[in-house]
Amino acid sequence: MGNNELIKKAYQVAKEQYAAIDVETDKVLREMEDVVISLHCWQTDDVGGFEKPDAELEGGGIQVTGNYPGKACTIEEIRQDLDKVMSLLPGKQRLNLHAIYGEFGEKFIDRDQIEVKHYQGWIDWAKERNMGLDFNATCFSHPKADEGYTLSSKNEEYRKFWVEHVKRCRAIGAEMGKQLGKPCVHNTWIPDGSKDTPIDRYGHRSLLKKSLDEIFEDEYPEKYLKDAVESKLFGIGSESMVVGSHDFYLGYAIKNNILICLDNGHFHPTEQVGDKISACLQFVDELLLHLTRGVRWDSDHVATFNDEILLIAHEIIRANVLHRVNIGLDFFDASLNRIGAYGVGARAVQQEFFFALLEPTERLMEYEETGKNFERLAMLEIMKSKPFGAVWDYYCIKNNVPAGEDYIAEIQKYESDVLKRR
Repeated sequence: MGNNELIKKAYQVAKEQYAAIDVETDKVLREMEDVVISLHCWQTDDVGGFEKPDAELEGGGIQVTGNYPGKACTIEEIRQDLDKVMSLLPGKQRLNLHAIYGEFGEKFIDRDQIEVKHYQGWIDWAKERNMGLDFNATCFSHPKADEGYTLSSKNEEYRKFWVEHVKRCRAIGAEMGKQLGKPCVHNTWIPDGSKDTPIDRYGHRSLLKKSLDEIFEDEYPEKYLKDAVESKLFGIGSESMVVGSHDFYLGYAIKNNILICLDNGHFHPTEQVGDKISACLQFVDELLLHLTRGVRWDSDHVATFNDEILLIAHEIIRANVLHRVNIGLDFFDASLNRIGAYGVGARAVQQEFFFALLEPTERLMEYEETGKNFERLAMLEIMKSKPFGAVWDYYCIKNNVPAGEDYIAEIQKYESDVLKRR
């Protein structure tokens, strides 16, 4: 019996087991089509971009570990790698671009001068694949970020430079959404902060608010552009104070009804980002997620199937708010095969949402509402040993992508045929 036949047989057994607890696996297979992940382009080349060589080595709070062979060095190589990654993932995905990934030719284009034409190639590429694009202003790895402040800088020349950059990024994002017929989520993250204890926190946060107010003066239809702001607890060179804290951005997002971006690596290790979802969605229409794996700090390790992201997925599915959450990845690991990192991370996030969809939520809610706390806990434990993997493998072969360990062999072949030849 072939591997696919074994997977189909295992699925039928799993289907019956889930049906016994009122879970329709065929329905879950359909619902997974709504779990769309925005793949972050910067995993392909270690957040380098194409402004100039070694852009990632300049100032601004970004650090990538490792130098594994096969790094993409051209836009063509990045697109080739992304096509390979998407061939390993069931369902349809999106692509998340940073501003430094434009096609600038031989001429240096500073960030306050970027235009749609520098990203038209990406728009055309996405259109051919019937996928949406998301976009990010790049407020790091630039001489005007070396002082530790961008949108909150007291250097008015620098502050205006970064305001203009983000304004242009929003305009580009809106055009992406317009041409592709799918809203573009533009996310703003800045590395602003202080390595040691600052005196004037209030002053810098006032400047950041002023900059954001100027940036958002330009309005775009929501069907083209959705805006998000992303907080952080601390960063490299901003260990004592980050201007764009969670409190700051949550307040700004609520006041202006824009998306708050929750990156699960940007909080205290003991904080549960999953617990923040139902709170934030009481006050903003949508959320943006950046899913990663922090090890002791915001180290941007490859996402894995773990309790932290699983809680995030469960909270979204239990609250029936998947349509109000935009899912993105944000990790950059150059210590292993970069395509393998994508494969592990993206498939893990997909599996976590898949696992959450397979939960008998109505039964668990009934237990909870009637005070049957033992039964609730027991059922949650029982779900951990249900044949989830058999349903996932079947979902993969239905989408004509490798199931189980077969995707490892696919990446190994790609490494041998493509990456080692670079």
